[in-house]
Amino acid sequence: MSIELLTVDQMSRADAAAVRAGTPVFELMQAAGLGVARCVMQRWAPRRVSVLCGPGNNGGDGLVAAACLRQGGWPVQVFTHSDPGLWRGDAALAAELWQLALPRDTPAWSCMTAANLGDAELVIDALFGAGLSRPLDARTAAVLSHLAQHGVPVVAIDVPSGVWGDTGQAQGAVAANLTVTFFRRKPAHLLMPARALCGEVRVCDIGVPEAVLPALRVQTWANAPALWRAVFPALSEAGHKYHRGHAWVWGGGQMTGAARLSSLAAARAGAGLTTVCVPPPSWPVYAAALRSVMVHPLAADAETGWPQALAAALSDARISAVLIGPGAAAGIGSHTLRGLVMSCLSNARPTVLDADALSAFAGDPDTLFDAIAQHPRPVVLTPHDGEFKRLFGDDAVDAPVDKVTRARRAAQMSGAVVVLKGPDTVIASPDGRAVINHNAPPTLATAGSGDVLAGVILGLLAQGMPAWEAACAACWLHGEAAGAFGPGLIADDLPDLLPHALRRLHGL
Repeated sequence: MSIELLTVDQMSRADAAAVRAGTPVFELMQAAGLGVARCVMQRWAPRRVSVLCGPGNNGGDGLVAAACLRQGGWPVQVFTHSDPGLWRGDAALAAELWQLALPRDTPAWSCMTAANLGDAELVIDALFGAGLSRPLDARTAAVLSHLAQHGVPVVAIDVPSGVWGDTGQAQGAVAANLTVTFFRRKPAHLLMPARALCGEVRVCDIGVPEAVLPALRVQTWANAPALWRAVFPALSEAGHKYHRGHAWVWGGGQMTGAARLSSLAAARAGAGLTTVCVPPPSWPVYAAALRSVMVHPLAADAETGWPQALAAALSDARISAVLIGPGAAAGIGSHTLRGLVMSCLSNARPTVLDADALSAFAGDPDTLFDAIAQHPRPVVLTPHDGEFKRLFGDDAVDAPVDKVTRARRAAQMSGAVVVLKGPDTVIASPDGRAVINHNAPPTLATAGSGDVLAGVILGLLAQGMPAWEAACAACWLHGEAAGAFGPGLIADDLPDLLPHALRRLHGL
């Protein structure tokens, strides 16, 4: 499946380009309706179908699908949202096509109400497409609610009605079993909550030429190896461990599990060496648990000396990339933690800031952003929604914009790659590129899984992978690893599952 994600406007421009290239709108509509009908016939045996048609081209697609199914011997009824006498242009042509498929004197359509859908065994939702710009009216909401209550299978054309195509937000929409869209998916097909409402998503070719894509300037993609495989670290027969990078993790003095998970993940992701730097009192805990990961006790005369001690340790030129945050806050003051973060940022090494390293700058993000700008180097921030809100403010989360836009704004504001985590993790670069990760199973909603993700990003950065691509690859590997395990997953399982994900990446 193609990985470009088109906004509603970009899809409209793609359709317009196809028309300019010589394909009439009605041909696009016929191809769309036929594609819907074929998807229905491939999945279900013939049954009573009700097609709910809105006033625009989405409704026209539904009318063509109804005609195709009728010609295939399926019992089909059409129900209209508005007066068919108001249909114009290509939707009116689709209505004529539907009427030609009916026996003479057979009513072409009925007014849509919840009451007259009682015998439907399958419903095609052709009411409103991805360009919805207002909440559903009360009658439409009542009809959709009726379908949900009675468990009638639903096929949505483009997106389920009530879903906004660009944002993934939904109001009044009900879950579809199958969503059929055209040419390319839209952000809503991958963003929550819409993704959970779309069911299986199929993309049909309707004749829009691939040549239109460069002019659309696509900057949003579904995460897939095709985006970053070319820069994924490759092993060299002539290489040695330092060629594969030396990853450093600051280990918390009390919550030791988080940094251990991160360090193991960095090693499994391919870092040639991985070191956890820890306060001396916690050294025995780390050393007893880690074998392939080195444990470096970092001595300091007093609490205020930790940042200076860390800065001195990071002067080792063999260190390739640094991670701070997992389990970092326990047992030290916020002032000290901020100093440790600044020590990590005071050199030119790629840096991953996670968890406590982000929350330490709540209310004062400019100090962090200024430090990132002062020493340009790849930096990746990995917040979940709570950390994102603490760092970027309430407006960054509560504003009426989609997750992709929020992540993009945060990346531009901070000068870092932002991994806004969740079931629909978005990875955004300051240059505007954004990816939606969609292969993460719900089993990843478990304590410590984010620490593993941060470690995988660190391991790839240590091997020289560019920051945005490293974050995208890490999210994909993280999801693949979890998917290989299934129910019962805990974060401790994930590092040892990474080789399976790497084998899949390399086709082994």
